[in-house]
Amino acid sequence: MPPVVATRALTKRFGRVLAVDSIDLEVQEGDVYGFLGANGSGKTTTVRMLLGLVLATSGEVRVLGQRIPRSAASVLPQVGTLVEGPASYEHLTGRANLALFDAMGARSRTRGRRRRVEEALEQVGLGVAGHRKVKGYSLGMRQRLGIAGALLRSPRLLVLDEPTNGLDPQGIREMRDLLLALNAQGTTIFLSSHLLGEVEQMCTRVGVLDRGRLVVQDELRNLRAPTGRTFVVTPDVDKVVGLLDGRVEVREGQRLVVRADDSAALNRALVDAGVRVVELGPERRGLEEVVLEATTDPGQVGVS
Repeated sequence: MPPVVATRALTKRFGRVLAVDSIDLEVQEGDVYGFLGANGSGKTTTVRMLLGLVLATSGEVRVLGQRIPRSAASVLPQVGTLVEGPASYEHLTGRANLALFDAMGARSRTRGRRRRVEEALEQVGLGVAGHRKVKGYSLGMRQRLGIAGALLRSPRLLVLDEPTNGLDPQGIREMRDLLLALNAQGTTIFLSSHLLGEVEQMCTRVGVLDRGRLVVQDELRNLRAPTGRTFVVTPDVDKVVGLLDGRVEVREGQRLVVRADDSAALNRALVDAGVRVVELGPERRGLEEVVLEATTDPGQVGVS
């Protein structure tokens, strides 16, 4: 089965500025793909090329197996999008906005429109607010409305740019649950975000863009594989340091990082020596560490 999204040597120049530098993206069916990058890294330009909104200088884009922009008319009706913030008509209600968006679709169908609109509102938690005019919506509510618009035609692929922007912690959790539920039902999701913590909780695959270059692309589980070290939390820090004879590499209060890849054997040895072990396990790199190591300007990539 071909990838849902694939680019080959995708490049975009704006005059002398090389915004996207020969990148090879690959998003498989069923992925929740997290696309990370600092401001100015070329992330939004890449997303717009995937949707045919910006023409590539060179290279190739395929979405759902078809060339973009050549086959955009047949492909894009199967893609739900929210890019660069939600668009809406402020003098209309949320419900009227969705009905209008549905009517403007390339494959618009009057039959079932009310049901589609109501289902989309309920999915994003706006069922009770659908009658209100959008000018009275908060930023988070507008974001939900934008995602509702992306869900109107049950897309095979969702392309979302900062989908949790403007949401409070409760709203972020609800949006995460919604996206994971959609993915469990078969929707492939491609999302750009600066919230590394959210990406780490949601995504199966990650790509990191740095100054137009794709510097990381891998399964999240591979990126977070054990490092070959073990962390230990214990009140008996000095005793552990003495027992392990130079194998302690990091000491932070009661938390130690030990050069040992067999956590079970280390736990047995410490317990047998009378050490009080509060917590112990294999050390894994966080997504923040992966991004920091891969990017030349990591300070601009947000961490949550």
